[in-house]
Order: sequence, then C-alpha cells, then structure tokens
Amino acid sequence: MEFNGSPGDLMELSPLFSDDSRVAEAASIAQKLRSFAEEDIGRQGIASSMVGNAAASRGLEVAVANLQDYCNELENRLLARFDAASQRRELSTMAECAKILSQFNRGTSAMQHYVATRPMFIDVEVMNADTRLVLGDNSSQVSPNNVARGLSSLYKEITDTVRKEAATITAVFPSPNDVMSILVQRVLEQRVTALLDKLLIKPSLVNLPPMEEGGLLLYLRMLAVAYERTQELARDLRAVGCGDLDIEGLTESLFSSHKDEYPEHEQASLRQLYRAKMEELRAESQQMSESSGTIGRSKGASIASSHQQISVAVVTEFVRWNEEAISRCTLFSSQPTTLAANVKAVFTCLLDQVGQYITEGLDRARDSLTEAAALRERFVLGTSVSRRVAAAAASAAEAAAAAGESSFRSFMVAVQRSGSSVAIVQQYFANSISRLLLPVDGAHAAACEEMATAMSGAEGAAYKGLQLCIETVMAEVERLLSAEQKATDYRSPDDGIAPDHRPTNACTRVVAYLSRVLEAAFTALEGQNKQAFLTELGNRLYKGLLSHWQKFTFNPSGGLRLKRDITEYGEFVRSFNAPTVDEKFELLGM
Repeated sequence: MEFNGSPGDLMELSPLFSDDSRVAEAASIAQKLRSFAEEDIGRQGIASSMVGNAAASRGLEVAVANLQDYCNELENRLLARFDAASQRRELSTMAECAKILSQFNRGTSAMQHYVATRPMFIDVEVMNADTRLVLGDNSSQVSPNNVARGLSSLYKEITDTVRKEAATITAVFPSPNDVMSILVQRVLEQRVTALLDKLLIKPSLVNLPPMEEGGLLLYLRMLAVAYERTQELARDLRAVGCGDLDIEGLTESLFSSHKDEYPEHEQASLRQLYRAKMEELRAESQQMSESSGTIGRSKGASIASSHQQISVAVVTEFVRWNEEAISRCTLFSSQPTTLAANVKAVFTCLLDQVGQYITEGLDRARDSLTEAAALRERFVLGTSVSRRVAAAAASAAEAAAAAGESSFRSFMVAVQRSGSSVAIVQQYFANSISRLLLPVDGAHAAACEEMATAMSGAEGAAYKGLQLCIETVMAEVERLLSAEQKATDYRSPDDGIAPDHRPTNACTRVVAYLSRVLEAAFTALEGQNKQAFLTELGNRLYKGLLSHWQKFTFNPSGGLRLKRDITEYGEFVRSFNAPTVDEKFELLGM
C-alpha cells in the first residue's frame, strides 16, 4: 500500500526502502512486491473482461509504476556504488553490488555497464595504438608479413587483457560466464572490427589496384593473414573463456562481406598476374631485339621470337601463383563442396594461362619456320641466269637453309619445353588438386576433361609446327641433292674400271645434315609423338629420294653406286625406329 499511494510519490517510504545499509533486503522485497502487483493487475484484467464491467475496482497499477521507478533509482544507486568500488579496485564491494544487481533483470545492466566502461572500449588512444601497431606509421607501404607480426602482437595483448579481466569478473559476478560472453563479443565487434575496417579495403573488380601498388594479390594476402590471425585470436579467447558465445560463428561473420566475393577476386588476381607477366616478357624481348643492333627485318623477327621462347620457369611461376591461391581457398572454404567449387575455378585459371602461353610460344616458334620458308622461296631461280647471279642466289639459299635449321632447332626446343610444362601441370593436379575435388561428384572427371581441352590448342600448334619442320628438312634435303648430285655419280664415263664403293658426296652431305638437325628432334620428342614424326619424315625422305633418282640414268657401276647410297640412307633411317620405313628402304636396295 506504501507504493500504491500517489503516482510518482516515493518520499515517505519506510526505513527498509530508504536505508543504504539495507539495499540488498530492499531490492529483494521490491522485486517480490513488483511481481505480486503485476500478478494482481493481471487478475483484475481477467475479472473485468469476464464481468464486462469497465469500472471494476482499482488494483495496484500505481504500485507497479512506483515500484518500477524505485527499482530504477535503486539500480542506478548500486551501479554508482559499483563504479566507485571498481575505480578503487574494491572487489568485495563490487561483488556485493553485483550480487544485489543480479536481482534486476538477471544483472544484465551491471554486466553491460562493467564491459562498456573497460578502458579498451572508451580510450581513443587504444584504437590509434592498435592501428599503429598493425599498419605502422605509413599504411601505404604495409606488407603482409609486417601485418602478420603486428596482428600477432595486438591479439596477444588483447588476450592478456581479457585474461586479466576474467580474473576480476570471476571474483565479482555471480554469473561470470555471461559477463565473459558480453566482453568477448564486444572485443570482436568493436575493437577487432575497427581494425579490420582500416586494414581490409575491398578493391573494385572493375578498376583493379595497379600492380605497382601490389595489385589484387596484396589485398588477398592481407585478407588471408587477417583471417588466420583472427581465427587464432578466437581460439585463444575460447580457451580463456567466453561463456555460451558462438565465437567461431561471430569471427566468420566479421569476414562475410569479403568472403562473398572472394572467388571472383582470386580469379581476377590470377588474370592480372598473367597479364603483368606477359607484358614484362614482351618488354624484355623488345629490349633484347633493340640491343641486337640494326639487322634485317626477317632475321630480327626470328631473334625477337627466340627471345620469347617458352620457359619452363615461367610455367612454374604460374603453378606457384595457383598453389598460393589454392591455399587461400582451403583457408576460406569451410565446406568441402564450396572448397571443391573454388578450387576448380582457380585451377581452370591455370589451365587457361598455361594453354595460352604454350600455344602462343609454339606459334611464335612456327613463325620462324614460315619466315625461313619464305626466304627459301625467294631464292629459287630459273636456269638462264648469269654465273654471278647464280652464285649470289646459292649464297642466299645457304643463308635461308641456315635460318631453316635454326628455326627447326628452336621449334623442337619449344615442343620439348611445352611437354615439360604440361607434365608440371599434370603433376600439380595429381599432387594438390585432385583430392580437393573428390567431394563433388564428377568434378574430378570434369577437371581432367578441361585439362585435355585447354591443351588441345597447344597440341594443334605443335602439330602444325612439326609438319613445317618436316617441310623445312625436306626442302634442305632437296637443295643438297640438287646442288651436290652430279650426273656422273650414277653414269661414270670410266664404266668397267674398279667401281667406287663409297656413297656419293650428295648422299654423305644429306646424311650428315639429317644427323645434325634431327639430334634436336630425338631430344625434344618422346613416345608416340617421336614415332609419328620420324615415321612421317622417313616416308617423305623415301618419296623424295625416289623422285630425285628418277631424274638420272645409270650404267652398271653407277647402279652399284646407287645401291651404296640406298644402303647409307637405309642405315641412317634405322635410327628412326620406324619398321614401315625400314621395310621400304630394304625393298629399294634389293
């Protein structure tokens, strides 16, 4: 009845409710009275509705309002006393206040008030110190390694601070786990988030940050470092204690906006790295061409293309970028299916890069073969020319032949390096990628198919180039036969005298040329590729020689000389390991 008098009038309360030394008892009684008064109002409401009488007798509405005001005023008094004790580090007084306050809304106001008044949440200098520790004085020159060290130091300091607070909280609060939950949540949502917002500025996928400033890769590395270190912090805080807080889920949510677009950023970064590398290689090639001095245009082009020869080291660099990207996929993808999807997307970038790089490299190497063929065509002369013109043409034809041989070797090097590059990618797939794709049905098979498709362009370029290589070799064989084979080789005027058992000069020159030039093919090609190339070349050589010999007439000693040439050619092609070709030369010699 004391509280049910005039609304808002708490002046004339009994000593129980006004004596500072009896606050615990007053709080307990006030809460019970409040509960009773609210129940009474509830009963009055039900009775009124049943009777249908709006003017039912007055209940304890005024008491409820007055008790609410009294409890608020008492709670504020206790919080003030709690604050004063906190500043003096009087744990017993703090504990006494906290115990009484636990009767008001389970002590939520006391817990939140305590957490909110911690220096790390209200001192601006603490926030500035956090930024300096992680980003240094010049945030534009920050590196992932420095950030990693800074975050480790900062997060250790935060963990130590929370550990010290935990000792106080355990000594003061009746429900320490609830306070720890509020404290740790505030640490992550306020202090850690404020830092991450400054550290991780998500770049645009339309206007990528320039490579001179680290490109997209710098952002991705920063994101990975921040994510790893923040996860470590969450584990450390879990060990210190954080009540029922889902600290792992909360930590993930801090990065959710970054993880949403992560796969697109990773793929865009790989494409940016590739473009930058290609520009760097082109610039190097240009520089080397210019430093070669003033040279003929076609010769210059060959030199330029040789400077841009396929490099296994460059492909290894592509794989290294991909490995780093896959490690981030593993870090950010908690679900195996999500991981498999991200890994497949990132691996596809590597296939595109290697496929394009090898195909363009083989095309450049093939261009040199085409240039050499154009040089040869230019110096094919008719029969009615002066001796001086013929000599100049012969000299130019030899230069074209040298260019052809050089281009042949370059192409074989390109093919060999292409094979090594593809083997590196296949090995990487087997060792690192395939197991990550297994959780998704069909992903492994699809990746293998993509690998074959990506390399089909390179295979096509290699096939065209190898055809040109055969053309180049046969053109030189025909030139040597035409220049070196004399009519008297097979129709000696001294017929009947002891025959010459040596092969003809033309045969010796052709076999020496083939031995020299095919050394590159024997080294570069292997397996079925080698077998197919040498079988095709052997068949072309057989046809070319037949066509060549049909231009000559033979006497008996010349026929023996021809048989000796056939034996010489046959012994050489045996190194091709092509049974069908061996058979043709054996039949020819019978």
